[in-house]
Order: sequence, then structure tokens, then C-alpha cells
Amino acid sequence: MMEMDMRFFRKLPTPKELKEEYPVSAKIAEIKEERDETLVRIMTGQDDRMLLIIGPCSADHEDPVIEYISRLRKVQDKVADKIFIVPRIYTNKPRTVGTGYKGMLHQPDPDKKEDMLAGIIAIRQLHTRAVQETGFTCADEMLYPENHRYLSDLLAYVAVGARSVENQQHRLVSSGLGIPVGMKNPTGGDLTVMMNSLVAAQSGHTFLYRGWEVKTPGNPLAHVIMRGYVDKYGRNIPNYHYEELHAVQELYAERNLVNPAIIVDTNHSNSGKQFLEQIRISKDVLHSRRHSEDIHRIVKGLMIESYLEDGSQGLHEHCYGKSITDPCLGWEKTERLIYELAEIWD
Repeated sequence: MMEMDMRFFRKLPTPKELKEEYPVSAKIAEIKEERDETLVRIMTGQDDRMLLIIGPCSADHEDPVIEYISRLRKVQDKVADKIFIVPRIYTNKPRTVGTGYKGMLHQPDPDKKEDMLAGIIAIRQLHTRAVQETGFTCADEMLYPENHRYLSDLLAYVAVGARSVENQQHRLVSSGLGIPVGMKNPTGGDLTVMMNSLVAAQSGHTFLYRGWEVKTPGNPLAHVIMRGYVDKYGRNIPNYHYEELHAVQELYAERNLVNPAIIVDTNHSNSGKQFLEQIRISKDVLHSRRHSEDIHRIVKGLMIESYLEDGSQGLHEHCYGKSITDPCLGWEKTERLIYELAEIWD
């Protein structure tokens, strides 16, 4: 009788082995520590700057991603008193029906076959290069909880996606990461599911992880990401408005969670993937902050999908710096928006 219909192709290096082969420098470790401390202050309300998590829907090719982040560096220096930027380098992508480009982890070259060994090396080298060349530690999505440790000494921020937020392993691993973890509302929009994930992530646990019995203390930096949802008819329903933000503030209070915080994802179902709408939505959220002291305290920032070129393209069209997954805001509009947000944020 066949136990499992899988072919175990090759054993991959452990995170410890990969980190030894591709170590971070003392300078990178110092940058990460400084930026981690700043993020703690922002999430706990000691630093009132906006947290702006911004970048491509998916990191597809190394050079345009680094060029984009290098441009962000120049903008960051001009708005440093109002905005703290964490670039998105999303190296693994959830696919609704399991097909399509799954990210650099699977395919470090989108035009070639999947190669997970080359992928784990490529994503580590990309995140390392980002810190070395720009001073930015970046954000990634935790699609596969067991893979987090390949990047744990480089990341500033982790997002748990709408399809993963109900998964126990994602919740338990989040409880031990030690950096901000954003829990997205599920695609169906049930906010109690999202809040339950926060209770789990902020609590300590004992569980199985990478062949070990591990214990975690709970993550006080776990928080909410509002990304809109899809109703039973398949329609995109936004949840970034004043009323929804206020409702989440009340849900935080009911559960007595620490460090109540909301990041608003301006794309996905909030924009209906109409990427230009991110400009209006960003300003709408900041307008809500001005009209409620509670929302002013709880909304810590925005998540924006942005790249060098407007929109998106097919997998093999080869337009430099244009998304091959969800459509993104191009650079000129992005730069102008960041400066406008810096003027509005208070």
C-alpha cells in the first residue's frame, strides 16, 4: 500500500546551514537592530511616524527590485520626520487556485522551471543585497511558516495573508517572531477570525516546528491589516472606511489585546485591484485619522503595492519593473503620493 504519493526530490539545507553559507555582516545586524527598535516604538505608540510598507506585489527579478528600493531610499531621506518606510520584498506568493507564478522562492527566474534550492538562496541574497545597498530591512509574506528562519536575521516585518490567517501554524509561529506581524482579515471578511488570530499570536505556545518542540512567549507586536474582502457573490467590499476602523478599535478593546494597531492595505479588495485607487484610499484613511482620536491612535500606517511601472503584465512579456502578479502603482505616482502623505500625516 502506498503511504504517500510524493517523490522526495532532494533534501534542502536547513536555515542554520544556509545562514552559515550566506552570513549577514556585523553592519547588517546593526542596521536590523536599529530598525527593529524603531518599529517597536511605532507599534507601541512611542514614535508617531507613519509606517509605510510599500513595494511590488511580488519580487520577480532582483535588479528592478533593487532599483525600486534604491529610489525609495532617496525619498525616505526627505520624509524621515513623518514616514518610516519598510519596502516590500515578497518572495513567495499565494495563488488562489494554485497555479501561476508562486514567487522567487519557487522560481528565481520566472522564465525557467521551479528550483527551490536556487530559490531559497536567491531570496536570502536579495534581502541581503537590499540592506547592504540601501540600508532598508524589508517586509515579506509568511506563506510557509517553516521557511521563515531562512530570512529571520534580515526581515523587519512579516505579513500573514488573508488565506493563511485561519491556519494554526501561522498563528503559533507568529507568536515567536519578535518583529511586527500583520494579520490580514480573511477573504470572507469575518473580523472575529482576524481578531482570534491576534489573540493566538499575542499568546505564548508550545508546538512542533521544523522537527523541534518549541516554546514561544507571545508576540505583542502582532496587529491587524485591513485589506477588504469578497462577499458571497464574488464582489470586492472595502473595509478601510471610518466605520470599519472604529469597529476594529472596539474589537481590540473587547479582547484586551496590547498595542492596538491597524495597517490599511490600500490594494486587494479595498481597491478591487484598481491600482490607481490606492492614491485616493490612502488619503481617505488619513482623513479618518483627523476626525477621531481613537482612529488617530490605532491607525499606524499603510500598505501600498507599487513598482517602477504602472499596472501589470503577462509572465513572459519582459517589461522591466512591471508587476507580473497584481497591478501596481508606478514610480512617478508613488513618489508624488509619498510626499503628499508626509504633508497630511500628523
